[in-house]
Amino acid sequence: MPKGRATSFPAADFPQAWPYSEADMKRMDESADILFYSAPRFVTHIDEGAINALTKYYDAMLPEGADVLDLCSSWISHLPEGKSLNRVVGVGMNARELEANTRLTEFVQADLNVSPQLPFDAASFDACLNVVSVDYLNQPETVFQEMHRVLRPGGQAIMSFSNRCFPSKAVKVWLEASDEQRQRIVATYFHCSVNEGWQNVEAIELSPAPAAPPQGKGGFEMQMRSLLAGLVPGDPMFVVRATKVS
Repeated sequence: MPKGRATSFPAADFPQAWPYSEADMKRMDESADILFYSAPRFVTHIDEGAINALTKYYDAMLPEGADVLDLCSSWISHLPEGKSLNRVVGVGMNARELEANTRLTEFVQADLNVSPQLPFDAASFDACLNVVSVDYLNQPETVFQEMHRVLRPGGQAIMSFSNRCFPSKAVKVWLEASDEQRQRIVATYFHCSVNEGWQNVEAIELSPAPAAPPQGKGGFEMQMRSLLAGLVPGDPMFVVRATKVS
């Protein structure tokens, strides 16, 4: 998929029934997630280029004054600082991380792999976001149904991910897929969770372009740094989004 160009996933290309088995949603580590995430991780799980690309995308897609639900939230939500939002609710595993997130107006500590139902009224939000965590959901059908329920008509769900993860906690179907196949997996979550409930399902690659090599006279060290930068590209960033049918 070319960078910056949307790839559409029409409903006609997907089955009406949920296609994934219980085995597809197994993880190598099936111990309680609350234990795995008990210690706060005040780190970023994607690099600066990917973060900036996602923040710019949010800036373009989220309307001013929106009510936003950030699922699998942590200490940072990557929301643009200049964007005026109304209610920003985080749902995440670690209370200390959620308390440190300055963009949240409120938060709920919850494990969606144990209780995928969301504790919010129907039609409460304009957008549902999820950053680099869709691969850990072992009950995605219910979570995507719940996102649909709590969104207002015309609201959007934005699932973003890279190629990083904790392999022991990612579901089997995700670990066995390529980047393009993962985009289709998330599109399948949309189309097969709520029959005809989602529209405009599309994927877009937000991966930042590699930095241009230095121009003019440069020493050997600068040339080597440029070469190494080309050999070690930054984190890719993908978004699969959909709109709740009005």
